[in-house]
Amino acid sequence: MDFLTNMKISSSGLSVQRKRMETISSNLANLETTRTPEGGPYRRKDVLITALPLEDQFGNTFKNELGDQLNKVQVADVIEDQEEPRMVYNPSHPDANDLGYVAMPNVDQMTEMVNMVTTQRSFEANVTALNASKAMAIRAIDLGR
Repeated sequence: MDFLTNMKISSSGLSVQRKRMETISSNLANLETTRTPEGGPYRRKDVLITALPLEDQFGNTFKNELGDQLNKVQVADVIEDQEEPRMVYNPSHPDANDLGYVAMPNVDQMTEMVNMVTTQRSFEANVTALNASKAMAIRAIDLGR
């Protein structure tokens, strides 16, 4: 395995974590949104992540045959949570139904905050791995001089 392969894997992780953070930010920003262009309250979004084999390397094809496959991660899709909206009693709200209940987004602030922290930690871990690969490459170049 070369240094560039390590960096490709870590950079794919950084891209996925960035998309997760964007999605979490959108969920938190729309915590109180009761009207959307699609109609009804905002629906929580989540990122679907998939593992893909690293491509474009002959050596990797050889490794795959030996069962030592390396994978990168990629965002497959951003999906909407199909959980029903929360019904909150607030008869003075402009979107209240006949019984005085308002359909609120199915976003739980605490869940989003926990997801944000785990996303941040995953991002930091990928940065650490990327920096370690870079430091090893620089050290190898220095040894070659």
